[in-house]
Amino acid sequence: MARKEPLLSALKGAVLRLREGGGPCTDTCPHLVSLCQLLESVLRKGLRQPFLSLLLVLTEIDFSLDLQNCSFLDESWLLPVCSTYETVPCRALGMVLRYVDGRVFVTKVLPESQAEVDEVVLAGDILEEINGCSLRYAFPGQAGAVLQRLKGQPLTFRLLRWRWHDGSIFEPLLPYLKALKEKEPQFQLQHSPQYRGKGEPRQLQGGRLLYNLRYLGQTSVGTCGGKEVLEEAIPAVLERDLAAQEVLFDVKEAEVLVQEKASSKLLCRHPYPSISCVGRCTWSPRIFAFCVVSSPESPDGSTFDCLVFASSSEQECEEIIGRIA
Repeated sequence: MARKEPLLSALKGAVLRLREGGGPCTDTCPHLVSLCQLLESVLRKGLRQPFLSLLLVLTEIDFSLDLQNCSFLDESWLLPVCSTYETVPCRALGMVLRYVDGRVFVTKVLPESQAEVDEVVLAGDILEEINGCSLRYAFPGQAGAVLQRLKGQPLTFRLLRWRWHDGSIFEPLLPYLKALKEKEPQFQLQHSPQYRGKGEPRQLQGGRLLYNLRYLGQTSVGTCGGKEVLEEAIPAVLERDLAAQEVLFDVKEAEVLVQEKASSKLLCRHPYPSISCVGRCTWSPRIFAFCVVSSPESPDGSTFDCLVFASSSEQECEEIIGRIA
């Protein structure tokens, strides 16, 4: 007597459990993952009989799956919880983003921002699409560029939630969250919206969070725009002992704006693709700087300037760096 193949027996049981469940099979069906895993194992092993007859049984089951929920299928048969977030046109949404291995994570929802008022997005969620534009395998700054292109239009986001159906962390996210924590040690998963209502003092002006900083000056750093130049560039600016200028520092989704505080006159604007690095010096935790491309079409290659700012606190300095990085 031929020996029974354990995989086929297990697959038969999974198919029967799925059929006995009653009603359409959706993304949340508890038997769906095990069925997919068994199907993959059977196909890898090259088994055929009675595999084909079991497939015929599957065709009789009513499947109602979200076919767009496929972002993690290269990594796992587990499917994340998906949500759609629609919001009105605004100057700034108030989501701080971080790119990890081609995925766009929300690392913070800013106080009193549009995103916080809408009470949909949570820190730890992934932006998968913006108005139908996929952000899978996104490069740094891509989400901001898409938002800039859609400026003034209603926005529809497709979100992948960090929290799974049972309330636990969506398991395939764990390596991403570990990498995110290494890049941003202060990051914490957000479990619920934090909107505090209109009674709290507002931290936004015109829909944007503005930082009161002192602009200390800038210096050319040549053709090297990496973070390693900051340790020399920052002291070079400070040694000039120039009069500090009070400015409003605006970190938007697609760019950084610097305005004169007294008059709100725009002093400079730098889209994120033009910013090559950002950081602070080790000996003064409230001073930070970032390098920007100053002459991208130079015959000898791009040259960079380093702009130096002073913040009122170490915590604020860390927050600004985290939002730009």
